[in-house]
Amino acid sequence: MNREEVFEKLNTVFCDVFDDEEIEVSETTTADDIEDWDSLEHINLMAAVEKEFAIKFTMGQIVSMKNVGEMVTLILSKLNQE
Repeated sequence: MNREEVFEKLNTVFCDVFDDEEIEVSETTTADDIEDWDSLEHINLMAAVEKEFAIKFTMGQIVSMKNVGEMVTLILSKLNQE
């Protein structure tokens, strides 16, 4: 899976979790860019991302992600480990 494919899948996950079909995530998207992205929704988002990609994040990885670009990089590194 390449970076573009991960972004496409992630965009679908974000739209589902935040119930907003207008969301378009990019490398620099952060919680500040999405109205309902608070700490509770972050947990729901991470669980949905883990399920979608069949991966698991550590707590350290979850709290260290600063934007969606970093999330994509981490997802790709986990997918390539398998």
